[in-house]
Amino acid sequence: LAVPTSSATPRSPQQERSRLTRERLLRSTVDALAADGWAAATVAAVAERAGVSRGAAQHHFPTREALITAALEQVFEDMTRAAVGDPHASPEAADEVTPDRVIRAVQRAVDVYTGTEFKAALQVWAAAASDPALRRLILPLEAKFARAAHQRTMAAMGVAPDDETGYRLVQATLDMARGLGLADTLSDDSARRALVVDTWSAQLVAAFGSAPADRPGAD
Repeated sequence: LAVPTSSATPRSPQQERSRLTRERLLRSTVDALAADGWAAATVAAVAERAGVSRGAAQHHFPTREALITAALEQVFEDMTRAAVGDPHASPEAADEVTPDRVIRAVQRAVDVYTGTEFKAALQVWAAAASDPALRRLILPLEAKFARAAHQRTMAAMGVAPDDETGYRLVQATLDMARGLGLADTLSDDSARRALVVDTWSAQLVAAFGSAPADRPGAD
């Protein structure tokens, strides 16, 4: 009998080392942006943080622009994955809003916007305000993430796709989560944030407690 073989070609040790080096550089870039700000995320500083020689870093990312571009793509990929959640989790009943689902979905949104990746992205957003080229780079990535986050939060709460009021409530949830993420960049806001999350979750549970037809904007 023929032994089935994988279609994926195994990486050589050198290729694996190269992949790991690239991953360390990207992670160190995200950490540098989140902890030290935009100005600190240079190729030299990131290489030092990653424990990689500057020459090795420039082999992967010859310019700061290339490094930041790759790091941004990684940031939004990670944030989108976090917003989507575990793809292997057992699906819940569609279009069935329950208090537990609402509370979990709100907390997940807040977790995404208070994570390291958001803090890193925020530094780039601030720089992009005065850099048209950087703004052109970040806008499509942010839009893709925003769509995924909204769709997943709708589904996580059990909100029907055609529920217009539910759609707006989910958008308000994400906007609130983003605001909490902004507050968390200046100081440890966890105590107040927990109260806000509990209060907003209770408001959502009450709003979704009425039948869809009874909610403004729902058919």
